[in-house]
Amino acid sequence: MVMVDLHCHLLPGVDDGSKSMEISLRLAREAAENGVTHALLTPHHMNGHYINHKQDVIQRTAEFQEQLKKHNIPLTVFPGQEVRINGNLLTALDKDDILFADTGNKYLMLEFPDDDVPHYTNQMIFDLQQRGIVPVIVHPERNTKIMAKPDLIYKLLEKGCLSQITASSYVGTFGKKVEKFSRQLIETGQGYVFASDAHNLPGRKYEMKQAFIKLNQEFGSTITKQYQKNARTIINGGIVPFNELQIINKKKKFWFF
Repeated sequence: MVMVDLHCHLLPGVDDGSKSMEISLRLAREAAENGVTHALLTPHHMNGHYINHKQDVIQRTAEFQEQLKKHNIPLTVFPGQEVRINGNLLTALDKDDILFADTGNKYLMLEFPDDDVPHYTNQMIFDLQQRGIVPVIVHPERNTKIMAKPDLIYKLLEKGCLSQITASSYVGTFGKKVEKFSRQLIETGQGYVFASDAHNLPGRKYEMKQAFIKLNQEFGSTITKQYQKNARTIINGGIVPFNELQIINKKKKFWFF
């Protein structure tokens, strides 16, 4: 079966992910062991720390694919970017320096700062959609502002964005709060795909298999298959059906008289 990982940091020496080819190959073997057959390589781009230009990523991805073949690792990789939302994003698009999840330039893997949703987000989302781009918001379950104000992600999904939940978040690697919020996003239709977001950091390994087993146990085979199909659809540039969204209920207040 084809399993697609839309978000990982396997390219060596380009960001806070893998630091060497040896580590990259180890992560690739982990991916294959987790059932991943195809991976979109998404180094950070324009996040204030790392710049990974489109042509550089394309070249490095081709070189990495050769190493995978040489070491008999059954993983097919594609060039991508984890693009930080920023004021220069539209200019970068105009300069053809942005990679998408698909070759048709439809799905953009879009990252927010860890603790913020910038004030210009709605306008940027509108501008991207005017260009026919569907933003896929990566790991919203780990954004502290979204965790505090879940309506932020709800409204973006209402506008036509998609969301990608990190597999490790759902299985509890980032703590109980993130695990709980991941589950809430899934049960309210506010999640669309799992991805590994694998790094060479403690707790940032491949846990895709574990996440899908848990998803099947808690929500059933239909949603499990849908998450896997959505990832394949995104990388193929197809049309992902929108979920029926529900609002995450905040804790009820009890009044005593």
